[in-house]
Amino acid sequence: MPVLNHNLQHLFTIAQKPERLAIGLMSGTSLDGLDIALCRFSGHGMATKFQLLEFTTVPYQNDFKADIHQLFAKKTVDLEKLCLLNAYIGSFHAQLILKMLKQWNVAPASVDFIASHGQTIYHAPQRLHGLAGYPNATLQIGDGDHIAVKTGILTISDFRQKHIAAGGEGAPLALYGDVIFGSQSGENRILLNIGGIANLTWLPGNGNTNQIICCDTGPGNTLIDAACRKYFDKPYDEDSKIALSGTVNDNLLQALLADPFFKAKAPKTTGPELFSLDYLAKAQQQSGTIEIPPQDIVATLSAFTVQSIVSFVNDNGMQSAQRILISGGGAKNRFIVDRLTKALAPAIISNTDYLGIDPDAKEAILFALLGNEALVGEPLIIGNNPAVLMGKFSFAG
Repeated sequence: MPVLNHNLQHLFTIAQKPERLAIGLMSGTSLDGLDIALCRFSGHGMATKFQLLEFTTVPYQNDFKADIHQLFAKKTVDLEKLCLLNAYIGSFHAQLILKMLKQWNVAPASVDFIASHGQTIYHAPQRLHGLAGYPNATLQIGDGDHIAVKTGILTISDFRQKHIAAGGEGAPLALYGDVIFGSQSGENRILLNIGGIANLTWLPGNGNTNQIICCDTGPGNTLIDAACRKYFDKPYDEDSKIALSGTVNDNLLQALLADPFFKAKAPKTTGPELFSLDYLAKAQQQSGTIEIPPQDIVATLSAFTVQSIVSFVNDNGMQSAQRILISGGGAKNRFIVDRLTKALAPAIISNTDYLGIDPDAKEAILFALLGNEALVGEPLIIGNNPAVLMGKFSFAG
């Protein structure tokens, strides 16, 4: 009788355990750092139970950010640099994992798996690239084999490719975790994540999964952060100080909102490939606002994020939301949260602490969840979304 090799036997053993200790990794488009969440899971699908044991964000140094920015959201890049960074990021993330496990006094051998998002460098849905005959596509680097070998821990990575292969756009993958963690019978909810790009999941309280919508709404922090770097040499608008010191320019705001993306039907995805400083420059040219003060630009870009979210909610019949739970860096942006609260009243707006989920850790937790589903779950049927298990397995030896 054939015998499983040691890697497959290890995989089988993990899948049979009543509980699994997992690490979720998220490195977003803002390039703040690597989010590392240590979680414990039992069950799968709608019966999933989890506990967040530890969480940290390890900040990236400026030289590392500069390396990524050479490739990030650019149509033409240095192919050698891309090749090198794919391996380097995997090894670098492995080092950060081992460092944090030591700090947390957790033995690597006790961790059942790592679920790594990788570093997105280009997102190319067909609606954005517009090239006939070519499909939706996306690329995350930071190879899972390097993480697995250097940590000695089974690693699941490259989640977005299966979603695309099954007919999706590779994002937002928050859908699956939002449905599992956020659904509540009798209460219409929106789970809103404001990272580099903003996305939301509409969870109707009637439990009809065919009515669930998960979609990018437009820019989150990406344009605000880019303007802060360009005009103020700051990585982001801390405490909304810059936006609150400026005035929203309505002409520029309307030009920013004029892109066809905002009229396209859900589901849809986008990225910094569209919402870049070039996008801002074109909108300023069209609206005659090239000379407005930098603080007005940041204020208007902040209002742009708010209005694109509000318009999506209104255009898609979500005004009956009773509760809106925000995560991501935008959950700390006073300008954005205050304006959303006024525009979307009477919905109660708070953050995902309400669900027992640290809003900073949510995305790392969600990828750990996707890893758990890949190991022990079955595809979730949610409307016309791809019903697939995602992630590629990298063994440690």
